Amino acid sequence: MDKRRIRKLGNKRLISLLVIGIFFIACKEDPESLKKEEIAVIEPQEVYEFGFKLNDFVVKRDTVRRGESFGEILERNKIGYPKIFHIAEKTKETYNIARFFQQGKPYTILCSKDSLELPETFIYQPNKEEYVVINFKDSIHAYTSRKPIKHVEKTATGIIKTNISEALDEQGLSLRLAYKMADEIYAWTIDFRRLQKGDRFKVIYTDKYIDDTIYAGVHDIKAAYFEHNKEPFYAFEFLTDSTKGIIDYFNEEAKNLRRAFLKAPVKFSRISSRYNLRRRIAVYGYKVRPHKGTDFAAPIGTPIMATANGTVTESRRRGGNGKYVKIRHNATYETQYLHMSRRLVNVGDFVKQGDVIGKVGMTGNTGGPHVCYRFWKNGKQVDPFKQKLPEAKPISDSLKVKYLDFIKPIKYKLDNIFFQPEIISEEEKNQPIISQLDT
Repeated sequence: MDKRRIRKLGNKRLISLLVIGIFFIACKEDPESLKKEEIAVIEPQEVYEFGFKLNDFVVKRDTVRRGESFGEILERNKIGYPKIFHIAEKTKETYNIARFFQQGKPYTILCSKDSLELPETFIYQPNKEEYVVINFKDSIHAYTSRKPIKHVEKTATGIIKTNISEALDEQGLSLRLAYKMADEIYAWTIDFRRLQKGDRFKVIYTDKYIDDTIYAGVHDIKAAYFEHNKEPFYAFEFLTDSTKGIIDYFNEEAKNLRRAFLKAPVKFSRISSRYNLRRRIAVYGYKVRPHKGTDFAAPIGTPIMATANGTVTESRRRGGNGKYVKIRHNATYETQYLHMSRRLVNVGDFVKQGDVIGKVGMTGNTGGPHVCYRFWKNGKQVDPFKQKLPEAKPISDSLKVKYLDFIKPIKYKLDNIFFQPEIISEEEKNQPIISQLDT
């Protein structure tokens, strides 16, 4: 074998030895590379709702269908009628679910986490915040509760170009702010149908969240400033009666901004028939049939509000009035609300201005859905639109000092919210103002 061939073989062996050496060094330096790859086990996230750990159950969710009863839902989910009757009887003292069951409302059934999946708990949600728990795993019992609510304080400003709704909508803000300012705060001091270009506002308000994440709308307006025709209007929310929960809005000098009565018992409706003692109706041969109320047309189910604070004296159904509620406000004034589809208050209940007392309907003698609003002064029915209605109760002297101290830091914060510069073009200046109620 010649020297050249020996040299080549020697070089190959040297290269092989070097490769094997590098492999062993690498393995020695990284012993983990020789181990089997481990599989990560991800633990399921614990989910809690309604006070239950949902991971421990088979969770079934649905909404109440048209004409569906509580019993039908339980029967469909493997519970027999003898037990259903027992559940309804045992829980009706706490919450009569058979009476208040409504189409479209959500419910949740917690079932055993096994092959049988037997229902153990039924949870009904009459609204976003409240829920009713009916437990029948061991002993049958029921209770009502509320989801955790978080209030987040926010601020907003706007300058009117066409209407207040557009000013809010441009910023992605809730139109509920416009309705609250127009109907609850400035209803008696600013005519929102006659706003001017360049009018501006700023508000301190709170948004409501359920379970920290579900937006539930504007909770309240704590303070507002509205500049209309270059005249400033301040408004501050203040609790005047903690026993009855009465909240009013006052200006910077402690003057109440509202009147004793709302202008209408329903929002965003139209007057379909006014108070008229000489009214003639074709269907009655054009005979004079006095109309001693004011009819506000609105869809069935529209909330009807008490127009002032007072005590319910009647809540019943009778003849042509249909279902109605009557409220005594003081020794001088009473109001009545006719043709309801549902009454939501009972005799003796104290109601505050704006509280929902019923729903618009067509009970009694009526040709269409509306509420007939009747107004008594000193025992005589009168036209509320022709009365010089009293202002709301002024703040007491003992509370006035407390109020002025209370609003100092809020007014300071409100005054230090600055408007964003807004340029109004000549074309926009010539556009007519549109009421926010027309949008």
